[in-house]
Amino acid sequence: MPNALANETSPYLLQHAENPVNWEPWNDSAFERARNEDKLIFLSIGYSTCHWCHVMAHESFENEEIAKVLNHHFICIKVDREEQPDIDSAYMQFVQASTGQGGWPMSVWLTPDGHPVFGGTYFPPADRQGRPGFTRVCNELARVWRDERDKVELNGQKAMEHLRGHGEKESPVRGLPGPKVFGDYIDTCESMFDPTLGGFGGAPKFPRPVVVRCLMQLSDRFGIDTTEGKAAWDMSDRTLRAMAAGGMHDHLGGGFHRYSVDRYWHVPHYEKMLYDQAQLAMAYMDAWEISSDPHFKSVTYGIFDYLLDTLRDENGAIHAAEDADSLPSFESAQKREGAYWTWTADEISNALDPKDAAIFCAAFGLEIDGNARPESDPHGELKGENTLYHASHHSDLAETFDCDEQAIKESLEQSIKTLRSIREKRPAPHRDDKIVTAWNGLAIGALARGGRIFADQRCTQAAAKIANFIKDKMWKNKTLFRSFRKHCGTREGFPADYTYLISGLIELNEADEENWLEWAHELQQTLDRLFWDAEQSGYIMTPSLSGVPIMTLREDYDGAEPASNHLAAENLLKLTKLLSDNDYKLRAESLIRAGSRLIETQSFAGPLLLSAYDRLDREL
Repeated sequence: MPNALANETSPYLLQHAENPVNWEPWNDSAFERARNEDKLIFLSIGYSTCHWCHVMAHESFENEEIAKVLNHHFICIKVDREEQPDIDSAYMQFVQASTGQGGWPMSVWLTPDGHPVFGGTYFPPADRQGRPGFTRVCNELARVWRDERDKVELNGQKAMEHLRGHGEKESPVRGLPGPKVFGDYIDTCESMFDPTLGGFGGAPKFPRPVVVRCLMQLSDRFGIDTTEGKAAWDMSDRTLRAMAAGGMHDHLGGGFHRYSVDRYWHVPHYEKMLYDQAQLAMAYMDAWEISSDPHFKSVTYGIFDYLLDTLRDENGAIHAAEDADSLPSFESAQKREGAYWTWTADEISNALDPKDAAIFCAAFGLEIDGNARPESDPHGELKGENTLYHASHHSDLAETFDCDEQAIKESLEQSIKTLRSIREKRPAPHRDDKIVTAWNGLAIGALARGGRIFADQRCTQAAAKIANFIKDKMWKNKTLFRSFRKHCGTREGFPADYTYLISGLIELNEADEENWLEWAHELQQTLDRLFWDAEQSGYIMTPSLSGVPIMTLREDYDGAEPASNHLAAENLLKLTKLLSDNDYKLRAESLIRAGSRLIETQSFAGPLLLSAYDRLDREL
């Protein structure tokens, strides 16, 4: 029998609608029930294309006995982090502070007042490899709540006070950073750069396009022929080429998987997220404008083709993501990560004629026993499977197969076409088909810029269609809404939805004949009215419970998604010029001043804010 999630539209919540757990969505009545029944809340946060969310769901939430434990002891709430990033951010701070790490699925136990008392990420059903079992954790927390109530409530209260104090600190009034910060950022990147394989740090390696985009902007600031400018460009160039050559890049269908589990950019975590595609397209376009290398243009078009041919909704907007997991065949009962994307050597041999198969296997690194290194596949899930990556240059292949490079190119193009057609007949991975305003804003910007610099009306028109859809369906009574699936969602937009969309409209205004600045200006005014906090000199989120704010959140880290405050600074500087409005410049300066300590001491955490400061500094 379905639980209360059956009435939701979120694909993630609907995935759990048939669980034996009595899930409820986040609402005041669930907390009221917890108070009336004198129970802790079990809050589970994730998203529909999350691999470890699926694992925990299969192991625990679909288990009748574990569900009985949850239903007996707790009021259970499910949250889609993509629909409610404020709730996710609030409790992620607690999990990171108390465990030293974060991620999804996120599991947090709360008092009926919303105070966190214990949390973590994935829990196995029973004790395993140093991780406490989920059932044991649940029973122990229920015991402590029953026997040591005062202690639990006091600890929860202290935890919330600490989090509120951390989030609500006033930003100190500071001057703008000195010019030294630009060279310091390049030095920081160099200290972390992998000169052999590209990227920054070791495994896992994340794309973080904001890092290389800032480096490319600084290569222009210093001049690409200077020591600093050359270093900045070389790190960007090496990283972008390595990502495009690696298995994180989908060589058959275009676009990029989420991140590389190893330092080689070889074996990825196979899910595909819209926000990655849009930001990476921007990075590759930066590289093309600097170098005029057609390779960067080709990679960009692979992303555009993926967005428009695979992820695009019938209404013209772009879906949120594709899952990493899928069925290996229509007869299979169990999904496997990467099943849709990987190949056995036999599958290639059966699909292509012998010479084309040999060329393809040599070009993309296929091996009879599979090509995943042991450290990249510790659980042996990819045994016998191959993730495609560029293993040989066309010139080397031409020498090996005693033909010219054009013949190699033609062979590979035909093989890719054939294999893509075969792959499309496999069981498709789950698609999260909701429309997220913020991420579509990023897509508008990438497509519009592509339309402008490549003189491609297909891209410009696609960007305009997304913008028109959001304006028609998700902008109501001067309020932007967060998501759309079958109908507009009920949750109003967050700072990221406004800033990402404004950024996209600024790009679209440069590419399209229609004037998009008026709406961008209106959105900026609404953002200022709803979210600006003068004490913090920034845009804030205030997740609430029963109308009472839980805490104040100010986003200031450029991670997988850019911080809304940092992108807002860039938007405001652009709007200053476009609208001749100096008030926008003053607000941008406030954001940069508030973030000056971050720029001076942890610039790798805020490269987009550093980019905005570079723009301001060069315009002063």
